[in-house]
Amino acid sequence: MTHDGGLGAGLIDRRTALKTLLGFAVAVLLVYLLGAVVGWGRAIERLRAARVEWVLVACGSTLLCLFAWAKTWQIVLERVGVTVAYRRLVVTFFAATFANYVTPMGQAGGEPFIAYILSRDTDATYEQALASVVVADLVRLLPFFTVGIAGLGYLLATAELTARIRPLAVALVGVAVALPLLVAVGWRFRARVRAGALRCLAPIAGRTDRFSVESVGDRIDRLYASIDLIAGSPRAILVAVGFAYVGWVLFALALYFSGIALGAVVSIPLVCFLVPVTVIAGSTPLPGGIGAIEGTLLVLLPVLAGLTATDALAVTTIYRLTSYWFVIAVGGVATLWVIRRV
Repeated sequence: MTHDGGLGAGLIDRRTALKTLLGFAVAVLLVYLLGAVVGWGRAIERLRAARVEWVLVACGSTLLCLFAWAKTWQIVLERVGVTVAYRRLVVTFFAATFANYVTPMGQAGGEPFIAYILSRDTDATYEQALASVVVADLVRLLPFFTVGIAGLGYLLATAELTARIRPLAVALVGVAVALPLLVAVGWRFRARVRAGALRCLAPIAGRTDRFSVESVGDRIDRLYASIDLIAGSPRAILVAVGFAYVGWVLFALALYFSGIALGAVVSIPLVCFLVPVTVIAGSTPLPGGIGAIEGTLLVLLPVLAGLTATDALAVTTIYRLTSYWFVIAVGGVATLWVIRRV
């Protein structure tokens, strides 16, 4: 390992830590207030009656999801000539997921942070790491959209799409259409994107010696070259997509198992719609979409699944414990391990 500096210093600085703590404080307060409207007392009584074995199954589903997505990442990395043992990469992926989950706006812009972790923990250059993260994220978006559209089709077929839900359905379809189009246009005109980025950076580069326009241009060129190399192997991408689908199914099943734990079953087709919608709703400045995801489920579960407000709060609580807080716990341990070994 030839990287300079300590990983711990790169992962956390005082400003980032303060922003993260503030974000969590605001988010937890929002969740408390949402629960207070429904009534935490009744919800806690329901949670005490939850079947622990199904809660553990939901945790297991989330864990297996991360293992599948780590495999997607490994396949993409191999295309840029970076070979990492799967056991080692899983720990790195867990640490990267932890960073993404706790960083404000992590869901929307955590890729550079994750690439930094990977480049510090493996022999990959930053550009190779960033290319692998970007492509792996795009690969994971395919099942996200198809699973969500399938769930939307179910709602349309069963006439369960009420006026209150239509804006979310439109948002899901809009993102499904707009994002791939934006990526395609950005790649088609990548030379112009590069030139525009360098023009924006030129005034800043003239006032600092930390970077130059030429060095940034070289990095962008290496990033493009890495993405080209990955895209040149359709078979590998197809296998990566397969693991991405497995991961998304396991990710969605955590909500299904959370319902079973309380005897409040949420149908799998409905889960296919709810999970992508909550991911879109969770694209907020708060860490992990806390508050937004809980609020979305508290609105949608009673309307679409026929749950009482109390059951909706209890199911949502178990789902977030098993799909978010559990990942933070496991990812936090992985992060400490990554810091120790580099």
